[in-house]
Amino acid sequence: MEQMQRRVGVIGGVRIPFCRNNTAYADVGNFGMSVKVLGALVERYGLHGVELGEVALGAVIKHPSDWNIAREALLSSGLAPTTPGITTARACGTSLDNAIIVANKIAAGQIEAGIAGGSDTTSDVPIVFGTRLRKRLLAINRAKTPLDKLKVALHRFSLKELKPSFPGVAEPRTGKSMGDHCEQMAKQWHVTREAQDRLALDSHRKLAATYDAGFFEDLIVPFRGLARDGFLRPDTTLEKLAALKPAFDKSSGQGTLTAGNSTGLSDGAAAVLLASEEWATQRGLKVQAWFRDAEVAAVDFVHGEGLLMAPTVAVPRLLKRNGLTLQDFDFYEIHEAFAAQVLCTLRAWESADYCKNRLGLDAPLGAIDPARLNVHGSSLATGHPFAATGARIIATLAKMLEQKGSGRGLISICTAGGMGVTAILER
Repeated sequence: MEQMQRRVGVIGGVRIPFCRNNTAYADVGNFGMSVKVLGALVERYGLHGVELGEVALGAVIKHPSDWNIAREALLSSGLAPTTPGITTARACGTSLDNAIIVANKIAAGQIEAGIAGGSDTTSDVPIVFGTRLRKRLLAINRAKTPLDKLKVALHRFSLKELKPSFPGVAEPRTGKSMGDHCEQMAKQWHVTREAQDRLALDSHRKLAATYDAGFFEDLIVPFRGLARDGFLRPDTTLEKLAALKPAFDKSSGQGTLTAGNSTGLSDGAAAVLLASEEWATQRGLKVQAWFRDAEVAAVDFVHGEGLLMAPTVAVPRLLKRNGLTLQDFDFYEIHEAFAAQVLCTLRAWESADYCKNRLGLDAPLGAIDPARLNVHGSSLATGHPFAATGARIIATLAKMLEQKGSGRGLISICTAGGMGVTAILER
């Protein structure tokens, strides 16, 4: 007999302030940041010695030794050591993906509760040997005698081989950075520099007002001397943003993406606690919001589609399955990888041509109320540690829905590799 799916509750989340790389968290690394946020959740919800069904964490940039950082971090968090952990990566959508993993297990009755989250650092990146030196070292290891090893070591050796290899920022399939791809999107959708700068300014103003209102007091735990996000610029202006030079298209004179309207390299971590209604009730914990549904999609960016446009495909699928329209939401949380990406997404949903010919819809999805978009600021102001952004958004949106008392929120996150992860929370 088919088992009915159970409702999945978002109990709450926590994060450390996000900061620029090579600043406050430069020597902490993914492990230290993950332990901090997991430990904070354990403290907040009385989970010392509690065995959870799953801890799913992620890290996009990590060392090979961190192959299962979720398991290692939870062993230092206060949770029961019998709690399993899994480590994942889908670029910017990683921790929202982890919430989907945990939520699906709860809905299916496989587990009662779990934690989803992620961390990322661009300060402590894996630096590896180049291809030639790596092949030489492997050949030395295969050689049988000391003399053979010496011959392999010295044969046509060049000091250039000692140059280390750093993680790449370009898409392997195109050789272009995410910013380069987004510049193409901005040109395709005729998104102006001024519109991008204005969205960035709004993000900083909203985030500053949110801190001043005390909204983050139970969502952010101070760490390494930081109590606020290091990217926040409450005093920025359109004039200051307009003075910045293009960051990607520097030579054509047509570049519109700058350091001010693009997310910077970030360090940080975030996590959320998900549970069945029964488990939460037994432990006396309130459910802030319900994790209703999710959808993941991909686009063919190699052959011309916009790299960061996959959420435009995922959202209508999600809406159709749930019998909703794009306007049936009280809040919209669209990850601000770049201001241009947000604006391109909104224009695509309003475009009759795009919605008909790409999405197969009879009519445009339409516009959304700007007052409901990223109400408390988003990645342009908070920063964007890749694997932590999804959990940050879930925790923020769940608290917003709890404060409102009812309603529905849409989450949309674009990722590298031409993918998008979306979800619906409701109360």
